[in-house]
Amino acid sequence: MALKKNINHADRIIRILAGAAILSLGIIYNSWLGLLGFLPIILAFAGWCPIYTLLGVDRCPLPPSPDDSEKR
Repeated sequence: MALKKNINHADRIIRILAGAAILSLGIIYNSWLGLLGFLPIILAFAGWCPIYTLLGVDRCPLPPSPDDSEKR
């Protein structure tokens, strides 16, 4: 089963940075809760968010339609 990508590039960068921050805090405070930082990082690389799917949100940019190329 293939998952439809539903997050855009900016959202991916934010998730990677947030995940890295959570991982860093886990290391600094010597807490296993820092492992939760892997979740946003994995979802960023997958390009899919389960919460967006439940809410029906799709933040991926639309591919250019064939009609747009004819207008140029």
